[in-house]
Amino acid sequence: MIKSMTGYGKAVVEITGRKLTIEIKTLNSKLLDLNLKIPGYFREKESEVRSLLNQQLERGKIDFFIATEVTGEMLNFSINHGLAKKYHEELNSLSALLQEQPPSDIISLVMKMPDVMQTSRDEMQDQDWGPISDAIIDAVSQVDSFRQAEGKVLEEDMLGRVHSILMLLDSIEPYEKNRIRELRERLLRDFANLKGDFNGTAPDQNRFEQELIYYLEKLDITEEKVRLLKHCQYFLETLHEAGSQGKKLGFVTQEMGREINTIGSKASDADIQKIVVQMKDELEKIKEQLGNIL
Repeated sequence: MIKSMTGYGKAVVEITGRKLTIEIKTLNSKLLDLNLKIPGYFREKESEVRSLLNQQLERGKIDFFIATEVTGEMLNFSINHGLAKKYHEELNSLSALLQEQPPSDIISLVMKMPDVMQTSRDEMQDQDWGPISDAIIDAVSQVDSFRQAEGKVLEEDMLGRVHSILMLLDSIEPYEKNRIRELRERLLRDFANLKGDFNGTAPDQNRFEQELIYYLEKLDITEEKVRLLKHCQYFLETLHEAGSQGKKLGFVTQEMGREINTIGSKASDADIQKIVVQMKDELEKIKEQLGNIL
């Protein structure tokens, strides 16, 4: 089963004096790009959180947030008067610059500014880590479920496009037979017309047949068709393998594209070229989807 790199998870936990809201957002990225925004008193657990996210989410651009809300149970607090005064001055200065009246609730705004309210409980308590850890795991689990659901949609889309490529590959067969036959007849006809231009010295018919066979074999696309079929089958098998398969599927699509391009370069036939263009279009859409596969 494949997973998308896009996901979202949220969990809320209440500990003594605080309510923590944990959010995880993930997007596609070739490597692990982990961004943590957490309260200062939480820093001692940062490495543990990073390790957990790295193991569980593996890859992608991951934004991890912890928002803290002080509850009524937090009694031991103080106001940072110097910082509050600075915020108040800056808000008044901004109002004057904009030629606006200072807001009537400016004190309320100042009290909501970062670090104005200070509590005596700035360190992580041992008994708090258990509930917080469980909440983080819950949010990670939600991200994983989101990724699986998104991956299912991507999987169905890619399945349909690979089957379209296989159908297009089958549609080449009648054009291929006619192409080789017509090409052989045209070359033989041109060879016959050239016989009178050699001043009585006709070219060697056997040598010409040998060269003709060699030339037609160089234009034959049977091997490329067989390899493309095998690559498509391998792609479908890989889709259903366990674990992250995004990079592996990317390598398979490279091989598929190589065979499609070779078929296009060998086939000097307008109808086959149209089919090749359609296959390329389907393959490019698969590659776009793979950009978001874990």
